Amino acid sequence: MTQIKRVEAGTRMSKAVIHNQVIYLCGQVADNSDEPIGPQTQNMLTKVDTLLEQAGSDREYILSATLYLRDMKDFDGMNEVWDQWIPQGHAPARACVEARMARPDLLVEISVVAALKK
Repeated sequence: MTQIKRVEAGTRMSKAVIHNQVIYLCGQVADNSDEPIGPQTQNMLTKVDTLLEQAGSDREYILSATLYLRDMKDFDGMNEVWDQWIPQGHAPARACVEARMARPDLLVEISVVAALKK
């Protein structure tokens, strides 16, 4: 029997889903969407930290990350924060694409897949 655990399950989505020792986070965006790319990225990554902890993991166990930028001109600014946040030696597989966001004030979104800590 397959066991699936959902964290903060809602009508439309769960904040995280755990299956076979793998955690899938829903897309995370910044709460401070009136800020520029650096603060938005930091806020978004803090939310990832919180969800990973709730699910039983941390950023050292991230397997892959997909980042969505409203405009690729923000790529360097986002990476300044990312490079400080991701632990050295634990960089995940990563993709970054330009995308239309759900709201025009959002500059960045992330989707994360991570392993559970043993």
